[in-house]
Amino acid sequence: MFAPELATEYEGYEPAHFAELASLEAQNFWFRARNQLILWALKTYFPNAQNFLEVGCGTGFVLSAIETHCPHLKTFGSEIFSSGLSIASQRLTRTQLLQMDARQIPFANEFDVIGAFDVLEHIEQDAIVLSQMRQAMRPSGGLILTVPQHPWLWSPADEFAHHVRRYRSEELRVKVEQAGFQVLRMTSFVSALLPLMLLSRLRQRQSHAQYNIMAELRIKGWVNTLLEKLLTWERGLIRLGLSFPLGGSLLIIATCK
Repeated sequence: MFAPELATEYEGYEPAHFAELASLEAQNFWFRARNQLILWALKTYFPNAQNFLEVGCGTGFVLSAIETHCPHLKTFGSEIFSSGLSIASQRLTRTQLLQMDARQIPFANEFDVIGAFDVLEHIEQDAIVLSQMRQAMRPSGGLILTVPQHPWLWSPADEFAHHVRRYRSEELRVKVEQAGFQVLRMTSFVSALLPLMLLSRLRQRQSHAQYNIMAELRIKGWVNTLLEKLLTWERGLIRLGLSFPLGGSLLIIATCK
């Protein structure tokens, strides 16, 4: 534990979400599709990496996929909240877990690849986090980020999730470059579902009912299967080299300058 004084101070996140997410992630199309995209990015752009740190690992869902599909990697997961680490420790078998503040990463020249998946939008000082990642990375290291995109998609879903921002693509590119990285690839994803997402967000803005993001994630049956197939098709185009300009989320892959 590197920041024990913050382990139970839940500014920026609701601790109850961890348990709910852990029960939903493995079945939900969005989490499954994002995992596949992250695995593709890791294997394609950093095939020789020996270790990997996920900053803000939450329940350990991404790391569980990396443990399975990248058995050669020595994996580390950091999370500021102890309740998330408790769940991750039950899900993971060989990952070393660290309680840590991403704004003060206590490592230098340590990791081949660092990832943060839908984490930066929760942190006001995102530029500091990016610079701390660069410090913790080896000179030939790599960075993989996913974040929610487009401020015009802001809705009660973002407020419920305690987001500080939704990113513009060039805004994140500039911050990544200023932290000492060179962007190798940047693309939107969840692009195929953008019309549905926009409609959902407009309805949220007009509704006076209290919003619950967990209810939105409880998609079952053929609808969940169809949405996952659409994102599989989209991922195939990304793998072929197509970068989408619009989408609910943004992927950036970078390396140290």
